Amino acid sequence: MGFEFSETMEGTVEWTSTPGVKHPFKFEITAHAASTREHLRDGMVDVRGVITAPPLAESAECSGTMTIRPIGQKIIRYELAFVGDNGTRYEVVGQKDIKYRSLMHSWTHLPLDVLDDQHRRVGVAATRFDVRRDMIGFLRSFQRAR
Repeated sequence: MGFEFSETMEGTVEWTSTPGVKHPFKFEITAHAASTREHLRDGMVDVRGVITAPPLAESAECSGTMTIRPIGQKIIRYELAFVGDNGTRYEVVGQKDIKYRSLMHSWTHLPLDVLDDQHRRVGVAATRFDVRRDMIGFLRSFQRAR
């Protein structure tokens, strides 16, 4: 038996083509682990959702993985792929480094790199989980996987 949950991270992205200009950036994903036993072994879950990263992607489907290892490795790593409105494949890669002295900040803030299909950085994003707005929905989203 596995589990699922949904999460929203929102913030800004600065594209390397327009330094100093910040654009909105958001992803809404649902994480799915088919087996709790497997997840406990490798920390991996599959994710699917939507990325909003104008002008690159107004609303693009994304998929990828999360590595959830907050105790042993003290990380939560995100690797998401999507196709931009221009037809190019991109990756969003970032990691929460869990620090017990700044627990709330390290669990809610996620720096990200946006990479093109040649693995060149085309943007840098700073996102956060809005505890006040999204925590109840996040907690309610946890369920047994079907």
